Amino acid sequence: MKTITTLAACLMSIGLVACGGGGTSAPSSAVIGLSLDSTTAPTKLYVANADNQTIQTVDLTTNAVTTLAGLAGTAGTTNGTGTAARFYEPFAVAVLGGDLYVADANNYAIRKVTTAGVTSTLAGTVATSGSADGTGTAATFSVIKGLTGLGNYLYALDTFNQTVRKIDITSGAVTTIAGYAGTLGSTDNATGSAARFNYPFGIAVDSSSNLYVTDTLNHTIRVISASGAVTTLAGSVGVSGSADGTGTAAKFNIPAGIATDGTNLFVADSGNHTIRKVVIATGVVTTFAGTAGTSGNTNGTGTAAKFNSPLGLTLDSTGNLYVTDQLYTKIRKITSAGVVTTLSATF
Repeated sequence: MKTITTLAACLMSIGLVACGGGGTSAPSSAVIGLSLDSTTAPTKLYVANADNQTIQTVDLTTNAVTTLAGLAGTAGTTNGTGTAARFYEPFAVAVLGGDLYVADANNYAIRKVTTAGVTSTLAGTVATSGSADGTGTAATFSVIKGLTGLGNYLYALDTFNQTVRKIDITSGAVTTIAGYAGTLGSTDNATGSAARFNYPFGIAVDSSSNLYVTDTLNHTIRVISASGAVTTLAGSVGVSGSADGTGTAAKFNIPAGIATDGTNLFVADSGNHTIRKVVIATGVVTTFAGTAGTSGNTNGTGTAAKFNSPLGLTLDSTGNLYVTDQLYTKIRKITSAGVVTTLSATF
């Protein structure tokens, strides 16, 4: 029986439990994080299947689903190849330098998975939560929900620590670049540890190393500059809603996954059952697909399409979006024209 209920419920949990919560032996499936093998010529989609404890691939030509690493329904900490590897609520995935990196949420670690399915631990002390900066196993995390990468660096949302962490993939060195461990809030126009977040969830990076974060329970979209300065681009702190508008006039309801083409942001506005578009230069927010407050599974264009708690999101270079939807059981594709279809992949 599926153990996922709602994104809001699991984010507000005071325990160290990731969304999912399928435990150490759960057959349920929860497709969460997505990443393409290539943004320019994608052939496959990598999927973090949190409750299934696996990393899966979807062939974008045939929609065939295969398991790259992990054993279905069996959680653990083991490094290994293919089904010999174990994860515990793998939540987000990011491709960097030809390898796949996984936010292994309830193992409190960043794992590396090669295209051959060889799994190792890059950073974090497996099964030990904390907030320490350091290199490799000397670093600690507390339930990582978001992950993205650029160059030699991963950027992770250490959600239950309320911080943004940076990981050098060449050395495994981890540093905290924004937020203060264990302290939530909404402090804006602040730098580094002076900034505050409220369960940040989704993260994207542009070519200039600017980071974009869905500050989920603040219902806002935050920007972190390359120097660590944090500002709010859109949304009103602590106020949920569905209004389109500019800056604080726009409203979100549990914004989750986020992706960028360098000019715009695309946000899975989970509580509104919509995909929102944010112009980075102006903070203008519009609804790209779906109808606020109306859940469903209808394919169509723009507001004619319907979603049910869209969560993970990734984007290719031609403007095609891939979204985890239908309470984490389906993947939807949205073209640059807003045409929504459902992949026939089964998880």
